[in-house]
Amino acid sequence: MPAPSSAFPTAFAAADLGAGSGRVIVGRVGPRNLDLAEVHRFANTPVQLPGALHWDILALYQGVLDGLRAAARDATGIASVGIDSWAVDYGLLDPGGALLGNPYHYRDPRTEQAVGKVWDRVGAAELYQVSGLQHLPFNTVFQLAAEDPGRLASAGTLLLIPDLLTHWLTGSTGAEVTNASTTGLYDTRGGDWSGPVLAALAIDPALLPPLRRPGDPVGRLLPQVAGYTGLPASTQVTAVASHDTASAVVAVPATGPDFAYISCGTWSLAGLELDAPVLTEASRAANFTNELGIDRTIRFLRNIMGLWLLSESLRTWEANGQPAHLPALLAQAAAARPFAALVDPDAPEFLPPGDIPARIAGYCARTGQAPPESQGAVVRCILESLALAHRHTLRQAADLAGRDIRVVHMVGGGSRNDLLCQLTADATGLPVVAGPTEATALGNILVQARAHGLVQDRAAMRRLVADTQHLRHYTPRGDERAWAAAAARVGLG
Repeated sequence: MPAPSSAFPTAFAAADLGAGSGRVIVGRVGPRNLDLAEVHRFANTPVQLPGALHWDILALYQGVLDGLRAAARDATGIASVGIDSWAVDYGLLDPGGALLGNPYHYRDPRTEQAVGKVWDRVGAAELYQVSGLQHLPFNTVFQLAAEDPGRLASAGTLLLIPDLLTHWLTGSTGAEVTNASTTGLYDTRGGDWSGPVLAALAIDPALLPPLRRPGDPVGRLLPQVAGYTGLPASTQVTAVASHDTASAVVAVPATGPDFAYISCGTWSLAGLELDAPVLTEASRAANFTNELGIDRTIRFLRNIMGLWLLSESLRTWEANGQPAHLPALLAQAAAARPFAALVDPDAPEFLPPGDIPARIAGYCARTGQAPPESQGAVVRCILESLALAHRHTLRQAADLAGRDIRVVHMVGGGSRNDLLCQLTADATGLPVVAGPTEATALGNILVQARAHGLVQDRAAMRRLVADTQHLRHYTPRGDERAWAAAAARVGLG
């Protein structure tokens, strides 16, 4: 391959799947170029079947194929394709490679009774010492404990969502390690699947495929994929940081070591990039996770419910015929009385889909607060509560890891929300740098670009992002005493 010039940067295709939609983005990378163009977007609509909530994985795969077809039509010289998605969910293949039903959705309540089953065999503290994971009842380890034994016995291979789609593109089977590290089955210190955990839970090790690392070549497109998409059969599929948060952290435009990040979308993933996991009992008690990033780094973070609260509120209002125009609601929220009502975003009643405004009202009534009286007040409640959770999480992370934080980088779709960014700066007392909004796709593309020799290391990736992407800066202007009092009201002090 000839060396690219800044006039003719190399093109890469990123399939980026989120909880509400998927898209295929073409990125062009050169020495001073990092340009993105979305070529296809498609819905990701879960399907509620009798008794269970599922992902429509075949529709998602078709969306990826159509996106790659659009990429082949709209761009020339695509060197590589990479796929990222959310974590923990998986498909089961029988020994012949056939899919055993649509994957379950992590918000399906089937795991509620499975947590105790796992902990009876592997204690919570012991499991944390192996996996380093925040306790979330939908982690893969609990989903497997909730599986129908007959279905599990019929399975030959478990593939996490991006690995499943990659398998259908190439025929190659493997598990990309940043996503594997979210399962509860990965030994974060040993760097491989945990034999003792698998044995304790009677999971056949053969169910789990070999591990890959970001940047590893996966394989070339299958003939039928190349024929449908119009991409050359020689097109390489590259393992990226397939957990979308891991890809987003790649594209954090940090210029120094003392930074924190918040990858803000459906979830807020708030934390630090470390060289080694923090597996203390204090870290487990604070419910922090240690997930892998690129170059064997650790994403030391906590999952916060995030803008799911806002998107579900908008969906509820729209279904009820109420105004659901976000810019107008954000303007109303900015003018609403501060700290009138607050919630803990991670209260369990906010996890399932449904009427979030009604649940906020119920939470307020239960905690002795007057419920928000207007839509703008509900939005203010959500955003202030998220800012408080950001403050609490980052302060705990810094304390547990023994690190200083001098700046907070907010990336992802939530970084477009000016009010949330300013409230986060006010709550944390730290400057906030917002952007890029397309951090996940950028990280996906940058890992592919590094595999092709176009960038050298994480620092070079981040400099390229900082030099080419639009960033906004927010200076803290809050009253620390008022934020401290608000945090104490909801147990986030």
